[in-house]
Amino acid sequence: MGVKNIVVIMGGRSSEHEVSLVSARTVIENIDTKIYNVIMIGITKDGQWKLINSLEHVRDGSWVHGHTRAYISPDTGRKELCLIRGERVDALDIDVVFPVLHGMNGEDGTLQGLLELAQIPYVGCGVLASACSMDKFYTKIIVDSIGIRQAKFVGVYRYQLDDMDRVVERVENEIPYPVFVKPSKAGSSQGVSKATDRESLIQALTLAAKHDSKILVEETIIGRELECAVLGGAQAEASGVGEVLAADEFYSYEAKYNNADSKTVVGPVLPEGKEEEIRKNAVAIFKALDGYGLSRVDFFLEEKSNEVVFNEINTLPGFTSISMYLMLWEARGIDKKALVSKLIDLAMVRFDG
Repeated sequence: MGVKNIVVIMGGRSSEHEVSLVSARTVIENIDTKIYNVIMIGITKDGQWKLINSLEHVRDGSWVHGHTRAYISPDTGRKELCLIRGERVDALDIDVVFPVLHGMNGEDGTLQGLLELAQIPYVGCGVLASACSMDKFYTKIIVDSIGIRQAKFVGVYRYQLDDMDRVVERVENEIPYPVFVKPSKAGSSQGVSKATDRESLIQALTLAAKHDSKILVEETIIGRELECAVLGGAQAEASGVGEVLAADEFYSYEAKYNNADSKTVVGPVLPEGKEEEIRKNAVAIFKALDGYGLSRVDFFLEEKSNEVVFNEINTLPGFTSISMYLMLWEARGIDKKALVSKLIDLAMVRFDG
């Protein structure tokens, strides 16, 4: 059988556009080119799909000025990438897609829906898991149903902020300060802030509303920040556990990507039984959300109670040099090339089965 075409999609219209480009480079550099011909598609911040001719164009950003437009046909059975060069349209067969899009308009089930319509195999979680996991409010509802502890929360809609006093009163009646305020569907901690009183709560709600129409206000859990990687389909398995040592008060976007003092530790020393509890809970949450392929599941180990508390799940975690997902599997003997191959194989199995 000949070399197959794999389309790697990167960039996107979310606040994590730049992170996606870095993740995509890691993925592309670790695809087995004896098996796959890599076709790179970048989505600009304003939503234009463009062919990228080389990794160098990803590195220097010049791809955004490219003239070859691209789109995937939703026509079931065609499985085509259409490239528009002036008045000429070329169609390339697609065997599999590797979406490397973080956040909204890519990790949230929208792109997955297009690929389902076209019946094109793709890496990662499906429409349901992607949509529910991106929406932190609905993630919490599902996790509540399986009895795993998580922070207390209040959901707020943007339109409700027209009566800010009422919203603030509801939050104060249900959760004590300090609280964390998050856009329900934003990623990489964009728009997240901590509120310690009424004034800062109003500011935090206003900021979060700039990122999403739905806002999550959560109880503050003081404790260690721990992460676990999940890989697989029906027989999903968990990696070991990693710990985030944030340079800032919490693991904000700036702390995560721009502060060299933030560190991650693979295999931290934990109280007896806690690593297994985290690994078990990570798989249970992944399955409850109908996960497939990969996810990173984040927890706290609460300081005062020593209890494991679920934080959030990411269905397309970062693939950068500082990304915990890669490091956790490397610690288990699965290097980047083997991991990328496994994820692509899982994509093909799902559609073949």
